[in-house]
Amino acid sequence: MGKPVTAEAAPDRTILTPSSLNRLVRDLLEDALPSIWIEGELSNVSRPASGHLYFTLKDDKAQVRCAMFKPRSGWLPFKPTDGLQVLARARVGLYEARGEFQLVVEHLEVAGEGALRRQFEQLKTMLAAEGLFDSARKRPLPALPRRIGILTSPTGAAVRDVLNVLGRRFPLVDVEILPVPVQGKEAPAAIVAMLDAASRARRHDVLLLTRGGGSLEDLWAFNDESLARAIARCSIPLVSAVGHEIDFSISDFVADLRAPTPSAAAELLVPDIGELDRELRQKHERLRLRMLRRIENASQRSDHLLARLNLQRPAARLLRGRERLQQLSARLGRIAERTLERRRSRLAHARTGLSIHDPGRRLQAAGERASAFQARLLGETRHLLERRRSHVEELARALHAFSPLATLARGYAVLVESRSGQVVRRTGQVAPGDRLRAILADGELPLRVDTED
Repeated sequence: MGKPVTAEAAPDRTILTPSSLNRLVRDLLEDALPSIWIEGELSNVSRPASGHLYFTLKDDKAQVRCAMFKPRSGWLPFKPTDGLQVLARARVGLYEARGEFQLVVEHLEVAGEGALRRQFEQLKTMLAAEGLFDSARKRPLPALPRRIGILTSPTGAAVRDVLNVLGRRFPLVDVEILPVPVQGKEAPAAIVAMLDAASRARRHDVLLLTRGGGSLEDLWAFNDESLARAIARCSIPLVSAVGHEIDFSISDFVADLRAPTPSAAAELLVPDIGELDRELRQKHERLRLRMLRRIENASQRSDHLLARLNLQRPAARLLRGRERLQQLSARLGRIAERTLERRRSRLAHARTGLSIHDPGRRLQAAGERASAFQARLLGETRHLLERRRSHVEELARALHAFSPLATLARGYAVLVESRSGQVVRRTGQVAPGDRLRAILADGELPLRVDTED
């Protein structure tokens, strides 16, 4: 925000430009009214190539320019046209280029539908807080219902679709139409009464509450609080299929299961008989094969037990005993024969050994060996004596050659000192008076050394 001061201006004055003034006004508006709800009639509706939506909201006394920018302008579920009464949520702003007050719209809906939508959200919030939507209280549907009760208009398209699907998928189910109005002020009370009656009767395995599509006002009977509480206290599992896939009602949230369409609800309620038939055939085949296996196993076990029983009969046992006895007898005979043969062989061997070790024969053999040894010993002895004699004679001849006796025989004598027995070889060995012995060839002579003359 600029504050230019001219020479003519007083120092305490602030001078604004148009742009700064517009920004000031815009900030004031946005701060005072950040978001508002406004209802009025559309006029001057235009959608240029940019995709933004421009229009005027008016009543019988005033009008205001509005703009709705992309992408919100492309999300509208209806086509805005002049004269349509709408409800808008918008921010108050200022279009600075022209200095014009305008609304920047963030949400836009048809006015009547918008009021119903607010009531819907309020009731939904309240019932959710009470726990009517909790998944813990939801009950499972029966897998194979026998009787289905359908709360709907007997002349509507929805009941025809449901009956067609039920007849095609599972014609065995018993279907009972519980006629009720599905639109208008009297519809909620009538549906509640029929629902309570069906809950008390307990003739049905499951209930279906359904109708075809329509506007929010057409489907409003299913957003009634009393109907929601009747569904919550119903003793029979209930499926809600109201409108098309994009439509949601309070009954959808309270019911045990919500189906997007009546036809889809019928498919959820009953199984496909073709699939059941295939599954039944498969199970029948598995059962047949299992029974065949069990019968075969039982037959094998029976044969085994019969064989065991036959083996345990007295006659069979006696026959087996007799055969066993014969086998053992034959085996015993063979063993006895082998034993006897071994004993005979051992006896013959013992006889042979005994004959070899007979004392008489052993003494005779020993005598023969002794005689041989004696003869051999005598021969060896004579031979040894002969050799010894020859050796002695040879030694004697050699000794005689060196013997002093031979010398003595030629006239020599050997003098021996009597006391010491030493041979006297020199005269200096003896002294006068010493006694000597003179050894001669044929004996000894005692001698005494005389003194010298």
